[in-house]
Amino acid sequence: MTAPPPNPVPVAYQGGIPAVPVWLNKGDNAWQMIAATLVGLQSVPGLVILYGSVVKKKWAVNSAFMALYAFANVVLCWVIWGYKMSFGHKLLPFWGKAGPALGQNYLVNQALLPETTQYYGDGRLETAMITPFYPMASMVWFQCVFAAITLIILAGSVLGRMNIKAWMAFVPLWLTFSYTVGAFSLWGGGFLFHWGVMDYSGGYVIHLSSGIAGFTAAYWVGPRSKKDRERFPPNNVLLMLAGAGLLWMGWAGFNGGDPYAANVDSSMAVLNTNICAATSLLVWTWLDVIFFKKPSVIGAVQGMITGLVCITPGAGLVQGWAAIVFGILSGSVPWFTMMIVHKRWTLLQHIDDTLGVFHTHAIAGLLGGALTGLFAEPQLCDMFLPVANTRGAIYGGSGGIHFLKQLVGGAFIIGWNLVVTSIICVAINVIIPLRMTEEQLMIGDDAVHGEEAYALWGDGEKYDSTKHGAYTDDTSHNKASTGATQVV
Repeated sequence: MTAPPPNPVPVAYQGGIPAVPVWLNKGDNAWQMIAATLVGLQSVPGLVILYGSVVKKKWAVNSAFMALYAFANVVLCWVIWGYKMSFGHKLLPFWGKAGPALGQNYLVNQALLPETTQYYGDGRLETAMITPFYPMASMVWFQCVFAAITLIILAGSVLGRMNIKAWMAFVPLWLTFSYTVGAFSLWGGGFLFHWGVMDYSGGYVIHLSSGIAGFTAAYWVGPRSKKDRERFPPNNVLLMLAGAGLLWMGWAGFNGGDPYAANVDSSMAVLNTNICAATSLLVWTWLDVIFFKKPSVIGAVQGMITGLVCITPGAGLVQGWAAIVFGILSGSVPWFTMMIVHKRWTLLQHIDDTLGVFHTHAIAGLLGGALTGLFAEPQLCDMFLPVANTRGAIYGGSGGIHFLKQLVGGAFIIGWNLVVTSIICVAINVIIPLRMTEEQLMIGDDAVHGEEAYALWGDGEKYDSTKHGAYTDDTSHNKASTGATQVV
């Protein structure tokens, strides 16, 4: 009897057992889980640290907690109903059917996005359904951290005055009625996905939506106290830089994970992300020096963020030189809207967007989407997008049409978030006041949470003998002349 030929595949890569099915690519799965963890670290602790340190000291705890709470709340809502509304079977052209993503039989099977099969107009197959070589559990978690960071970014617009109980109600409502719509429409197989609108990793789904929704929520919540609006210094600039660093480095997972594989397009996305972020930071800093005579650390962080946001819709779709163009514009256009237009436009002055999320995310995200419509490279598009022959306008052909589609896609996200966020805020305000009480606004964390960020003595507090004991200048500690310890 002839022995079977030896298996040429190394044992470590052989499949066919329950924990290692034949469709599993261990490299892709490992990268997807790492990418998800990197995006998660952008939020916890990244934005938790950044928010807690960039605000006035009296709001450090509240700002950090709003981010932490949003992350936890989104995780639970996502697996119970949010994931399938974003990436499940179609309910409407812009919305998926709600349902849990918790069962073993669902999570251990190969990942697939059921509505992503692309057909030509005559019914022939154009692009097959997205079916990454890892389990659905990896896909659910990867998409979950994107949903979570979107809510946390939005929170930056309403820091320093939104009622924490109203925020607790806002998070699941906005996730359900706004985020899932954008995610399904552009990523999950909705009408914008099949129409060919390009959003590589969330310039529209995450940044444009959070920037517009945050700005809208800031209008309905109302402004911070007059004293806080006039003076709102960061309480710890160095710690803010630590949070910003986590945000920057975590963006490798943010943009590098979206091809759903550890492939060459993923590598392009990571490199372009860092090129654009660095360029944008430098341009923003140079503009600060030219016009204000000093480089601002906070300004550098803003420039970093706008660069990361701007490249996101085209990270794996454009060439490296185009990433520099993205960076030059993302470091200058949002700088102009924040530093010049904001101070001259009454509407922007009236709405108190605490961290300027409208400029750093909405403006930068829309700018990135438009630039993707100009610079998307045809071969890179073919690696990632469902619609064949997609290209930017500078490459001729159908590029001009795709540029216009980018603008229409952005307009849909803007319109939806303006309307839905307003409805959510008005509905919550009927039951729970959106804004804190005047007493809470005056005191800050201690009034809202009964906690303060720093246990430092002398921060404007008067000495209270009932709390701290009687004060004396005597340093002898009642030592008896004999040297024995005196018991009082």
